[in-house]
This record gives sequence, C-alpha cells and structure tokens, in this order.
Amino acid sequence: MGQAVVACAGREPERFRVAAWQARDVGAAAIEGDAVIDFSSPAALPGLLAACQKARKPLVIGTTGFDPAARDAIARAAHTLPIVLAANFSVGVNALFWLTRQAARILGLEFDLEVVEAHHRLKKDAPSGTARRLVEILAEARGLSAEADARHGRHGLVGARGRQEIGVHSVRAGDVVGEHTVLFASVGERLELVHRASSRETFAAGALRAAEWLAAQPAGLYDMEDVLGLRGVLSPSGGVGPLQPPPAP
Repeated sequence: MGQAVVACAGREPERFRVAAWQARDVGAAAIEGDAVIDFSSPAALPGLLAACQKARKPLVIGTTGFDPAARDAIARAAHTLPIVLAANFSVGVNALFWLTRQAARILGLEFDLEVVEAHHRLKKDAPSGTARRLVEILAEARGLSAEADARHGRHGLVGARGRQEIGVHSVRAGDVVGEHTVLFASVGERLELVHRASSRETFAAGALRAAEWLAAQPAGLYDMEDVLGLRGVLSPSGGVGPLQPPPAP
C-alpha cells in the first residue's frame, strides 16, 4: 500500500510531493510536508506517534490489526494531533459502511447478520479491518457487542443460530485485492451489500484525499466518513436523506 500511495501521488506532481520511509526509520526521519500517511505495521505505531507529535504533523493511519492498547494510544495522541484512522480508504467501502448502518436500522431484528470478507493469500490479519468495522457498525445499530456477539466461522455441532449473533467469515486466496459482503437474511428474503476492489489504487487515492483534508483540521480522531462528509447524513424525520456532495478534492 505504501508503494501504491507513492505511485498514485507521482501521477499528480503538481498536487503532491512524497517522501517515503520504512516503518523502522520513521522515528528518526525529519518529517516535512503537510501530513504523514502510514501503511506499515502495528509494531511501528509508538515511533510513528512520537515522530508526528514531535514534528506536529497530522497523521493518516491505514494500518490494521491494532490491539486495544494501541487504539488507546492513538486516541490519546489525537488530543494534540489531527488523526484519520480508517480501516479502508475506498470511497465505495465507506459508502458500504453508511449503507450497512441504514440497512440494519431499517430491516430490524428479524434479519440475521453475516459478514464475509476475502483477501489475497499474503494478508496477515483476519478478519480484515474493514470487516471488523462492519461488525462494529452492525453491533452499534442492534445494541450488540462487536466482541461478545461476533461468531468467527463455525465448526462442529454449534447449535442453531442465535438472534444476538453476527457471523464473521474470512477467505484467503490468490491475489484477491479485497471483497466484503454484508448479508441480511430473514425467512423468505435476503439482502446483500457487496463491495469488490480490483486495484489498490482506489485505497491510495482515498488516503491522499484524507491527508489533504486532514491538513486543515484541528486535533481530533477522524475517519473516512468525516473526510467524505457522510457523518450524520439523515433527513430530519430520521429516514434516509439525500447524500450531500463530498468536499472537492
């Protein structure tokens, strides 16, 4: 992903200038420019946060697989830095997040919830950060726990499916860039929301867009729904309202 960001920025030299570091070197780097974009590993987080705080640079984090302690460290750093933390920078995936929230509210408790994700064979964490975010959204909409009520795969005599259950399933195969399906199923009907990515460039372009937006924001913890202007897009009556156009890039 780091290589994809550099390549994407290189196609618009009048708009972007990029310096790239390995994760192990960023703590010692002289950080210039308007923002830092991170697609490295959870292990690099302490040095990354320290370097950005020292240089007072906004930070866009696309790394996934953070544990609760790391997420707490990011939240603390956001008291003094503007930070975008996103499981996925694709515009389409963030539309999927929004649609998933609305569908869960509209369909109600009679629909079973399942999340299926597929990625390339080299991906290290499972489920994907995007799938975890989808589970969080479903849990928030239903008043469930994203941790206690998630069922990661099923094997053996597990019994009938419970009502307070969100199924989560991970596929790792070949060179799949990324595919996420949210399944809502009741007796007699089924609704599926699906996003398929065919190129990493869509994520890179989204990360660059987030960096541009973040450079003008105050300290705080943001996500791509903030960047795209999707936060709280509902009509006054509580129904789904028209989407507002996102900020100009």
